[in-house]
Amino acid sequence: MPRPVDIWLASGVRTPFAKVDGPLSAFDAIELSVPVARHMVGLLKGGKPDFAVWGTVVPNLTWSNIAREVLMDAGVDAAVLAFSTVMACSTSMVGAIEAAGMIDGDAYNLALVGGVDSLSRIQVGLGQKLSDWLRKFQQARSLGQKLDHLTDLHLRDVRLYIPAISNRTTGMSMGEHTEITAKEWEIGRAEQDEIALQSHRNSVAAWERGFFDDLVIPIGEVKRDTIPRKDTSLEKLARLPPSFDRTSGKGSLTAGNSSPLTDGAAAIWVASSKGLERLTPNTPRVKLVDWEIGAVDFRIEGLLMAPAFAIPRLLARHDLRYDDIHLWEIHEAFAAQLAFHLKALRDTTFLRDRVKVPRDFGPFPRERLNPTGGSTAIGHPFGATGARIISQAVKELAAMPRGQHGGQRAIVSICADGGQGSVLLLEAA
Repeated sequence: MPRPVDIWLASGVRTPFAKVDGPLSAFDAIELSVPVARHMVGLLKGGKPDFAVWGTVVPNLTWSNIAREVLMDAGVDAAVLAFSTVMACSTSMVGAIEAAGMIDGDAYNLALVGGVDSLSRIQVGLGQKLSDWLRKFQQARSLGQKLDHLTDLHLRDVRLYIPAISNRTTGMSMGEHTEITAKEWEIGRAEQDEIALQSHRNSVAAWERGFFDDLVIPIGEVKRDTIPRKDTSLEKLARLPPSFDRTSGKGSLTAGNSSPLTDGAAAIWVASSKGLERLTPNTPRVKLVDWEIGAVDFRIEGLLMAPAFAIPRLLARHDLRYDDIHLWEIHEAFAAQLAFHLKALRDTTFLRDRVKVPRDFGPFPRERLNPTGGSTAIGHPFGATGARIISQAVKELAAMPRGQHGGQRAIVSICADGGQGSVLLLEAA
């Protein structure tokens, strides 16, 4: 169905990304987000967006709507609507899709969209039975009732709840799930290490040529990403032990070919043509053509396999082949996950029987993949990755010369916990 207005994505800024318990560990999720939001809004004509969407994956009991808290602390006009969203690693990309659905060319023309996670500042809670007991204890009206209530407390109920990086249904971590899928798709350790090495090389090279200078703002004493390693090598990566399958002798995921737990915040703009007029003229922007949000039964297909279903469906809807896409930005939760996505996309039997898209999309242009580095090297604050990867893609795509048949195209893809994932199709103006 035609949309009433064209939707544009414009690159924003982010904090540097740093490993958990590293140089950003003093900042909680709101404190990481506020400088990003303040910087973005500070450049606007008129000084405020029409609304804001912000997301974080790791919960905190001290707020329920982080989007509102971020805008209030950033000094944005309190009359600006702000709401929060969450979809695991796709959080701020889904926020962009939600914002796109609200842009109407009239009341809503410009949205600030972002996300954050501080894995260093995870709030520990009480176990549910202890929480229930404490609530009832506080409700007791007399000292006698409180003393009677003490007998209801059992030692086995005195437990703390620490949020885990695992799937609730299976109880397994993302890495454990990815090990299973990597074995099913026969993805070896050497291929994963090569992907990780290329990610580091691309990221380091992008920093050295100044690509990130207008995409990253300092926070505290931290001025650039601290995770990309200039000195890494295949030999160093090969020496690292398995991180998730340590007993079978066949584990292939390591700390070197997996994205690390990361602190950071990022934001982008979602706008109509009218909304773009409020941005500084040199802000890179591209058109959002379409999107696809995929969901699969992760007990069958693999926890992080949804983009391998969503990408072909999105391309088929527009009658595009892989080589019609001039830039591919695919989130690297794990190098193995990127590898089995690419293998699935080239498997015509998988496309026909599992995805239900019976066509050959042609060879995949690996040289167009993640040219300025991916999450394995840059890091992965769950709520921020969507805005980070979109901003990179927008800047990369907007700088490409026009092709013979018009603007160049990009695919941006993120897998998410729960067997879900999101994909965008972008086009340079």
